[in-house]
Amino acid sequence: MNRKDLLIMRLKSVFLTLVLLLSSGHLSAQEKTYTLQDINTRDPFILPVEKEGMYYMYASSSVRENGKHYGGMVAYKSTDLKTWQGPVRVFDVPRDNYLTGTVWAPEVHKYKGKYYLFATLNTDINWKKAPEGATPYRHRCTQIFWSKSPEGPFLPFESKHPHTPLGEMCLDGTLWVENGTPYMIYCHEWVEMMDGTMELVELKKDLSATVGQPMRLFCASAAEWSTGSPRKDGSRTYVTDGCFLYRTKTGKLLMIWSSFKNGEYAVGIAESTTGKVIGPWRQQENLLFDKHGGHGMIFKTFDGRLCVVLHAPNSPGGAERAHIFEIEDLGDTLKLKGELK
Repeated sequence: MNRKDLLIMRLKSVFLTLVLLLSSGHLSAQEKTYTLQDINTRDPFILPVEKEGMYYMYASSSVRENGKHYGGMVAYKSTDLKTWQGPVRVFDVPRDNYLTGTVWAPEVHKYKGKYYLFATLNTDINWKKAPEGATPYRHRCTQIFWSKSPEGPFLPFESKHPHTPLGEMCLDGTLWVENGTPYMIYCHEWVEMMDGTMELVELKKDLSATVGQPMRLFCASAAEWSTGSPRKDGSRTYVTDGCFLYRTKTGKLLMIWSSFKNGEYAVGIAESTTGKVIGPWRQQENLLFDKHGGHGMIFKTFDGRLCVVLHAPNSPGGAERAHIFEIEDLGDTLKLKGELK
């Protein structure tokens, strides 16, 4: 083989490698540098990966094929929580999945050496007739996918079916592990329930499926601050969104979650009176955030600061941005400090 042929072969090899990297999402021709104010996102989730010294922020990102929307997710990466590189495409809903629509509120948790994506999947299929004047009942669920890397690709389990009940509109599933047992906490939609609920279900050790039946933890109206939204018929609806659990320095188990107070999206705090995920749960009086933003999650920075990330404002659409605040663990509750700049 002469030098010319060898050079051509090497160039082909480099080109093929680049194509594979681009198609797998590990390299993006569109990657740029952003601040959080540049990125429109709802329901932000940040995963610190200490061995890489990298923070991953995940966001929904759909694609359109043959006139149909298919759900997916991208990641932005940062070493300082100020400047972010991306987006890198890390997940596409398999085309043969039970539900293939838009992804909401993606969360990625590290568990037993792997990374697990909890994704709310949507569809435009009306699966049950809604009451007159009500929001249509459409399939909505949380499904869990897995990967060996925080950058994906995230794959379905064998069944390719939701982890939440098929006969219910559910969203915003999150992971909690207690005494070695994994659980999923999720929201049963206000759209169907009128008074949205928080539900708990045990998961198999490998998170591939649920174990037993879900149990109700509380309703949105249980919180005095959750004032609901009026309907034309005089009734009110109460939203449950964005649950995330945290154990304080004194061992108290807290849950932050979102609903509406006097028309403004907010983040409240519930506490388990037993210190166990099964509750009972009591709603704390003071809110964590009440400035028309929410759907928060809690993480620690590499230098040990406790933070919450949430989106604000909640409306109008397109104005939403991720905001990171330092918070203080007071032992029995959480207190918002300043926003990271």
